[in-house]
Amino acid sequence: MANIMIQGSKGAYVFYLPKRDLEDNIVSMEFDTPEKWGGEIRLNNGGTYYIEPQAAPARLPISLRAKRLDAAE
Repeated sequence: MANIMIQGSKGAYVFYLPKRDLEDNIVSMEFDTPEKWGGEIRLNNGGTYYIEPQAAPARLPISLRAKRLDAAE
């Protein structure tokens, strides 16, 4: 599990992984409603991560723990 940060506003999120200085746009998020937010997220570079679904954050940026499912090539 890695510590990540998600920045942006509804519909336009940016993923940041400080340990690797990786910053990329999130192209899809499994759940993006006020009641359920998170799940599998796919980055523009092809990487896939998973964050535990939760209620949408009141404001961004937010720091979370994420599991890498598939790394970018």
